[in-house]
Amino acid sequence: MDPTILDRGMVRRKKEKKKRPAWGVPKGIVLLATPEGWRTSVLTESGMLCGRLDVPINTDPQDARAAAAVMVTELARDFHNTDVEVSWDSPREPWSWTAQVTLAADDSGVRS
Repeated sequence: MDPTILDRGMVRRKKEKKKRPAWGVPKGIVLLATPEGWRTSVLTESGMLCGRLDVPINTDPQDARAAAAVMVTELARDFHNTDVEVSWDSPREPWSWTAQVTLAADDSGVRS
């Protein structure tokens, strides 16, 4: 029986711990209803994060806005130890919503 590479011991790379990305504090949200599902773009101090909102396609728009607001407040809390408030603007289109994200009034920007 011939030894294989695995039998002789393969050299493997050490797994490196991945650092969390340095996203800036959220400043705004764009929420879009698409045929494939709900999509979000989160504007931050350092760029934009885009992706799919993890809710069913047939979710009511008000519930999708609530889910997007929760996602952004958790993002700010988890990555920046700060609380934010989300204020939705009046919709211009029936499939598109925008929101302003501001630091919470009782938050100095850093949690202890």
